[in-house]
Amino acid sequence: MACLLETPIRMSVLSEVTASSRHYVDRLFDPDPQKVLQGVIDMKNAVIGNNKQKANLIVLGAVPRLLYLLQQETSSTELKTECAVVLGSLAMGTENNVKSLLDCHIIPALLQGLLSPDLKFIEACLRCLRTIFTSPVTPEELLYTDATVIPHLMALLSRSRYTQEYICQIFSHCCKGPDHQTILFNHGAVQNIAHLLTSLSYKVRMQALKCFSVLAFENPQVSMTLVNVLVDGELLPQIFVKMLQRDKPIEMQLTSAKCLTYMCRAGAIRTDDNCIVLKTLPCLVRMCSKERLLEERVEGAETLAYLIEPDVELQRIASITDHLIAMLADYFKYPSSVSAITDIKRLDHDLKHAHELRQAAFKLYASLGANDEDIRKKIIETENMMDRIVTGLSESSVKVRLAAVRCLHSLSRSVQQLRTSFQDHAVWKPLMKVLQNAPDEILVVASSMLCNLLLEFSPSKEPILESGAVELLCGLTQSENPALRVNGIWALMNMAFQAEQKIKADILRSLSTEQLFRLLSDSDLNVLMKTLGLLRNLLSTRPHIDKIMSTHGKQIMQAVTLILEGEHNIEVKEQTLCILANIADGTTAKELIMTNDDILQKIKYYMGHSHVKLQLAAMFCISNLIWNEEEGSQERQDKLRDMGIVDILHKLSQSPDTNLCDKAKTALQQYLA
Repeated sequence: MACLLETPIRMSVLSEVTASSRHYVDRLFDPDPQKVLQGVIDMKNAVIGNNKQKANLIVLGAVPRLLYLLQQETSSTELKTECAVVLGSLAMGTENNVKSLLDCHIIPALLQGLLSPDLKFIEACLRCLRTIFTSPVTPEELLYTDATVIPHLMALLSRSRYTQEYICQIFSHCCKGPDHQTILFNHGAVQNIAHLLTSLSYKVRMQALKCFSVLAFENPQVSMTLVNVLVDGELLPQIFVKMLQRDKPIEMQLTSAKCLTYMCRAGAIRTDDNCIVLKTLPCLVRMCSKERLLEERVEGAETLAYLIEPDVELQRIASITDHLIAMLADYFKYPSSVSAITDIKRLDHDLKHAHELRQAAFKLYASLGANDEDIRKKIIETENMMDRIVTGLSESSVKVRLAAVRCLHSLSRSVQQLRTSFQDHAVWKPLMKVLQNAPDEILVVASSMLCNLLLEFSPSKEPILESGAVELLCGLTQSENPALRVNGIWALMNMAFQAEQKIKADILRSLSTEQLFRLLSDSDLNVLMKTLGLLRNLLSTRPHIDKIMSTHGKQIMQAVTLILEGEHNIEVKEQTLCILANIADGTTAKELIMTNDDILQKIKYYMGHSHVKLQLAAMFCISNLIWNEEEGSQERQDKLRDMGIVDILHKLSQSPDTNLCDKAKTALQQYLA
């Protein structure tokens, strides 16, 4: 029986809920315009702060009717304005409300409303557009669909402080990436918005500032323009510096610091400029203190990480400003059990977002330790730092995991730390776990770090090899992502350096000659160079050279021929000739060169090449082939003499390049001995 009753009960609840709201919608259809206006005003009062009522009215179909009234030529301006206000209020509810409004094509209707001569109606439309465009469910592209919209919005900037505030807010939310920046820049955004920085309205100044931060981000063209813009006789960077002074609101300080940071990173302001060293950097460090709100600390740390990332001197200055390295350790203890937060809502918010603090701290530590050995040491000696990073590698948040891997990667550039802290904490274990199943963005950084852990002086190299790294890395070389292919082959190259024969055999077996050839014909130059580096490391020490060439000689010689004949740059050909020189150093392997006239002719050709690097590499091949103390050297010398190699050696012994000249003379002595 209960099952039979379930549906009627639901329906009666729904009809009860909507019945109380239905009369609001019914009044929108009254033939008397005055009653319609009063109905819209009553609806406005009913929905303010009432999400349930908003949802009910949307379900009952209020939106299409409000949009109809908003667009009707016969509607009074007052009615149109009130409709825009109600629609704006509905948009302030849940994301589902915004989706419903978008489904009813609210944006074209509101944009059309901006053509009205009435300022109050324009402001109501802009306020509603601002609310919709700042919602995460609204595609930014909707602002750029009609090419006439941006120039019209630029023209409306001069109408009132409200049009200025709302339009700047729309621009700063809808400017995502270089295409949008270019559109806004080409329509005069810089000139139209610059003077708003001196507006009497704080909200206008703030939104204009936010506009400049999104316009300048990674954009040299905009940044170079901003540097020279004058507002009331003052240059923009000077205005930004004034806005990041301590007496200004935190939001303004942070956004000004972002503007200057982005201009600096885009190359418009030097990293040693006082406005960066003495103003922007200290301001961002201040934002990291525990007195600041969680979101301010996150934004401060992430912006500072971005500012100092490429510059060693800024990293050094930041590391000794206000005990920053120790200050960041607090990011991992938040909120603490003795937290000063008495506002329960704030505490709840911060508990949900505490992972953002950890992410920001990892990012900033990664930037701080990118180059300087002493800074890395300080970071690692900060309380429980390595444990925190290791914990970060297994956090549920992808962003925290990525930031932790980046931090670890930055610290792994230190030979000292690879030998000590990284070994003490067995960092390789969680790293291998991360590599088993992670999104590409994490894999790229984690595999890059693995390259460092596989360097020959790293104590982690052995255990990593024992934990199945060869198969994992060979798998990476088959990725569609070029960065993963590079890292996979790079790590194998490091693994093969001065390795035992068994490891080299494992690499060749797991990789397969088919895959090796695919990598040698890879369109990505880095992949090709690292694959040649791997081959060079595999073909080192005589017994290894002879063993590998006895099983894979034919294919390797084929690959070498193809590369030397192909359209490749000097570095690629030099590496390939160095591989040949290694083969020529083998005991039995050198016969694969001596019995291949095509390869011998190529070596001869490169001895006479215009580029010294290639001549030197070809000389190494010849020296290894003619060395007197080795069996069969006389026959090899005779064959090469008949090919005209001795004549070339005489010519090269007169070379102005001392290195080449010495190598040629040494080779000639082998003939005289």
